[in-house]
Amino acid sequence: MTRVRLLIEYDGSPYFGWQRQPDVPTVQGELEAAAFHLNQEETVIQGAGRTDAGVHARGQVAHFDLVRDIPEHKVADAMNAHLRPAPIAVLGAEYASDEFHARFHATSRHYRYIIENRRADLSLDRGRAWRVGSPLDTDAMQTAANQLIGRHDFTTFRDTLCQADSPVRTLDRINIKRSGTRIEVEYSARSFLHKQVRSITGSLVEVGRGKYPAKWISEILAAADRTACGPVAPSEGLYLERVGYD
Repeated sequence: MTRVRLLIEYDGSPYFGWQRQPDVPTVQGELEAAAFHLNQEETVIQGAGRTDAGVHARGQVAHFDLVRDIPEHKVADAMNAHLRPAPIAVLGAEYASDEFHARFHATSRHYRYIIENRRADLSLDRGRAWRVGSPLDTDAMQTAANQLIGRHDFTTFRDTLCQADSPVRTLDRINIKRSGTRIEVEYSARSFLHKQVRSITGSLVEVGRGKYPAKWISEILAAADRTACGPVAPSEGLYLERVGYD
């Protein structure tokens, strides 16, 4: 038996999130179905992050145990052959130590949220970005975002169904950049709460619209009250970009 580490990208639009669920399509479910063909038995695939329904990934990491003798350089191609035509691709596969765990050994996670700040409807980016029609002040958004850096109680930005033991997290980075109509909000932390990124993004957009001043973000953070949060940004603009390991 050999542990295999996978690097995966996917379009989350057709799926009810990463985590396997009965009777609905999920990313984990598709990958486990492909791995079944390699192992000829039920196979569990463990991911580094449980992305929500509609969320995409460019750099998801996962692992599984390969019980058949398949050369390392052929694993990715074999997985992809059984994944087609699903919008999921294994970008790379390599043998790992038996102790490697994609989720528990991750030391950082990096997300990107894409906003198209334009009045026209989306065509090429439909389902892959959030269209915000009103003008956004990205400088005000960055000023607001800076107040969230560090270790805080993020109850305000935590989904009510979040199963994490504690609402306290350390947010290492939020960087907002604009290129034409495209705004990208980059997040880095060791781990995130359920819907934390989308909750923060939605509140930052409220600041960008001019509905609230930048200091409002500090006020709702300090409230530690989910009802104080702004609207939650839709899932289609969110991407798991990269997972870091020591």
